[in-house]
Amino acid sequence: MTKLPLPIDEVIPELKTALGTAGTAVLLAEPGAGKTTRVPLSLLGEPWMEGQRILLLEPRRLAARAAAVYMASQLGEAVGETVGYRMRGESRVSAKTRITVVTEGILTRLLQQDPTLLGTGLVIFDEFHERSLHADLGLALAWQSRQLLREDLRLLVMSATLDARPIADLLDGAPIVQSRGRMFPVETVYAPGTPKEPLERTVQRAVLRALAAHDGSVLVFLPGAREIRRVESLLAGELPAGVLLAPLYGALPQAEQRQAIEPAPAGRRKVVLATSIAESSLTVDGVTVVIDGGLRRTSLFSPRTGMSRLVTARAARDSADQRRGRAGRTAPGVCYRLWSEAEDRLLAARTPPEMLEADLAPLALELAAWGAAAPDELAWLDAPPPAPYARAVQLLRQLDALDAAGRITAHGRRMAALGLHPRLAHMLLRARELGLGAPACALAALLEERDLLRGPAGRDADLRGRLALVLAASGRTSAAAQEPAPDGLRRVAALARQWEQRLAELERLAFTEPAGAASPGSPDTSAELGGPVVPDAEDDPDFEPTDVAGSAGQPDEEAPSAATEQASHFRAAGSPADGTDLDRCCGLLVSFAYPDRIAFRRPDGRYLMRNGRGAQLLSKDALGLSAFLAIAEVDDEGTEGRILLAAPLEEEEVYRHHGADIAEERSAEWDDASGTVRARIRRTFGAIVLREQPDPAPGPEQITQALLDAVAAKGVAILPWTEKARKLQERLMFLHHLNEEWPDVSEETLAATAEEWLAPYLSGVRKRADLQALSLYSMLENLLTWPQQQELNAEAPTHLLVPSGSKIQVHYDGPQAPYAAVRLQEVFGMMETPRIGFGRVPITLHLLSPASRPVQVTSDLRNFWQHTYFEVKKDLKGRYPKHYWPDDPLQATATRKVRPDGQR
Repeated sequence: MTKLPLPIDEVIPELKTALGTAGTAVLLAEPGAGKTTRVPLSLLGEPWMEGQRILLLEPRRLAARAAAVYMASQLGEAVGETVGYRMRGESRVSAKTRITVVTEGILTRLLQQDPTLLGTGLVIFDEFHERSLHADLGLALAWQSRQLLREDLRLLVMSATLDARPIADLLDGAPIVQSRGRMFPVETVYAPGTPKEPLERTVQRAVLRALAAHDGSVLVFLPGAREIRRVESLLAGELPAGVLLAPLYGALPQAEQRQAIEPAPAGRRKVVLATSIAESSLTVDGVTVVIDGGLRRTSLFSPRTGMSRLVTARAARDSADQRRGRAGRTAPGVCYRLWSEAEDRLLAARTPPEMLEADLAPLALELAAWGAAAPDELAWLDAPPPAPYARAVQLLRQLDALDAAGRITAHGRRMAALGLHPRLAHMLLRARELGLGAPACALAALLEERDLLRGPAGRDADLRGRLALVLAASGRTSAAAQEPAPDGLRRVAALARQWEQRLAELERLAFTEPAGAASPGSPDTSAELGGPVVPDAEDDPDFEPTDVAGSAGQPDEEAPSAATEQASHFRAAGSPADGTDLDRCCGLLVSFAYPDRIAFRRPDGRYLMRNGRGAQLLSKDALGLSAFLAIAEVDDEGTEGRILLAAPLEEEEVYRHHGADIAEERSAEWDDASGTVRARIRRTFGAIVLREQPDPAPGPEQITQALLDAVAAKGVAILPWTEKARKLQERLMFLHHLNEEWPDVSEETLAATAEEWLAPYLSGVRKRADLQALSLYSMLENLLTWPQQQELNAEAPTHLLVPSGSKIQVHYDGPQAPYAAVRLQEVFGMMETPRIGFGRVPITLHLLSPASRPVQVTSDLRNFWQHTYFEVKKDLKGRYPKHYWPDDPLQATATRKVRPDGQR
């Protein structure tokens, strides 16, 4: 082994002791310390590693491959001997391999296949600060395996910028080992302020300035591949002689990636335009200058819509520091930050973990396959957020991956074994049943690898053309190919072939494993394909994510036997579809993956998706003539999303393959215009109404409910109120105000409780004439108990008997106390004001002149006679001299006439 001294060497003895005694450790090492490649080799000879292997988890494929190649070279071996690597679609391991560098999906698959990880003595989580979903999941699964199954399984978490204490606490107080690393001084230069020009122009000027002012190569951080291509175009022809321009992002071919990270030829230097893939693990040789655009690309999941959208956001401080450190790996350097010092102070401390932003459907499926009923059965650094996780579980149930109790189904295990997002895995399995395996694999690869078409051609949302390109490139059809991005097409075609091989492998296993086997898939094949993988967000060239998030799905039909089920699931793919078949099958396949985005055309040309959201095509597209679309990609902006990728769907396919989700609804509602209950029969598919027609024979319960709904919506004013009923309502409200044991018959309460008091009287009522025949007075009266009915007239009388013998109506319609309007002469001899409402409320008397005009309002009659009457008498006697105005009203005879009988 070539033993060049590295800073990490100083702490390796401490690290060995920690792992040997505690079995866990957290290693903090600055960039350049050598932790990624030196630590695994140094630990391989420990006594507790005898006869066992090391798994080194690297979050990125490029870093994983580079780490394995470098460690193998240190041993003087080829990759695949003592040191190898495994990632989806690529594996370099052998029987003698003891250190295997794996990407994140691979670790998840290995743990699912063998939770004990027998033969593995140490799992290393490198660059854990990136906090990817699979890294968090892998650590949670491995930690539970160590706690329950393998006390001797050792775990090491490594990072340069991680806050170590929370990780150490999670691992029951794991020792923290820290290495100072080998960082050369890096000068930081800030921009004077936020530039007013596009980022690409700012980067162009910064690159030319750096090349003129400094020696060495330049590493530029940009958010995505689109920005890289733009800067590459702006710099073409502008660079000094001897300066090479090299892009670096995950979707590039390996040869171009190697060109970016390898040293520049003698006498030359490089400008490397990279995404965040170059933040950690990788050393781009010869770099002394870093130019940081300060942005990152990330995919955000919305529980509200069930969709993800790609956003460009400000990089956090930990990310900016990682990028800055790239300039000091091999020599003193400088970092140009394209933002001001004031803006720098506002940066968030850490990049949010993917767990808090991502679609959690893959995580939920993995936990179900693991046997965890809920996330809280495992220990997390950041637990899955409840709302996105609940949405993920809902999706898996709709895809028939989970049963009603949340347990994984046989179909769900097949989905998990495929290593695709649950949506696409479900699509492949359903397609296989129909003999559409080849186009489904091509479509899955197409949706995983973003859009193939660039420029004006990419504005066409029709997926069929893109699918035809992939099938042609895969040798599945002879259709002429429109010219796409060649590298992208080759990559998608290769991935499509991988999925076909994976389906074939599952077919073989379906007939060789016992029925109900816990986890189909051999270690080699499954591990090589890996877990659910979505391309790095920063590699997306057009700011648009190929979204694989959402809700809804179509369960498999129940099979009569396990053997029949397996045969059904894994029939041969059959002959490639011709153009006509492709037109039909593309939309059907999309509908399996995105059943919630099946959309129906509205009269105005816009679409309504099954999930209730609106969507519209960006331009006048031939797709707009289709009654149904299956939408693979739609943006998450507002309530009316833009359809980015879709295919037409035949109506008969909706009924044939999604019929179990079509519901027949019988409804009835009150129609004010016709004065009758209108009943309808609707066939609905989520928010989409497929068909609606009159219901000739609605049930009495429907009619009653329609009337009750109308009362709830419009209020009780639509009922046949008579004056007598209104007055009873007022009396009862008066008594309820005094004693809550009396019923509340306010308009609001009556509307809210109509089902209790009104529904029993609605039998046979269907039209306005029937409604008008109802007696609301009787209904209100029947709300009273028998004792209350007896008390009603005493405590809230309709009339007041006055000394003249007249019955004067008592009014309860005002906000004040009840009142009665009576001529003054009719209450002569009445000493006290009458009281009602359990003796608590005096009746306010409106005393009137002989002409029935108000002369006094009082609720204290005795006081009126003693003090006010005599002044009123003078006025009335002058205006009505013929009428009787006694000097002593309490002894006078009340009369309804001008004078009492016998009086002059």
